[in-house]
Amino acid sequence: MAPMTRDDTALVERWRELLDCHARTCGALEKVLQERHQLGVSEFEVLERLAGCDKEMHRMQGLADNVHLSQSALSRLIGRLEADGLVVRNMCSDDRRGIFACLTDAGRERYDAAKPTQRQVLAELLLD
Repeated sequence: MAPMTRDDTALVERWRELLDCHARTCGALEKVLQERHQLGVSEFEVLERLAGCDKEMHRMQGLADNVHLSQSALSRLIGRLEADGLVVRNMCSDDRRGIFACLTDAGRERYDAAKPTQRQVLAELLLD
C-alpha cells in the first residue's frame, strides 16, 4: 500500500473532524432531548420532517430516505411514536401498498416543545 501523501493526510484529518463533530452533536442532542422531551435524535427528526410537510404526513419510504434509516428501522421507530400517541399510520387511498406516517396533535405539541431545545444545542455546538 502506498504511503499517505500530505493531501491524503489533510483529507483524512478533515474526515475525522467531521465524524467527531457529528458524534459530539448527536450525543449532546440525544442526552438533552431524552432528558427534557423523552425523544431520541431520530424520533425528533421524524417529527420535524412530518411537521414540515403539507397536511403533516409523509410517505414511509420517502421518510426513511430523508432521515437516513432503513425501512425496518423507521417502522420500529414509528411504532414507538405511535405507542406514545405522537404519530399514526394511514393507508394511501391511491396506492394500497403505500403507507403514510401522520403527525398527531400530541406529536405537534411534543415537537413544538422540543424544537427550541434542539436549536439551542445546535447553535451551541455548530455556530462559532
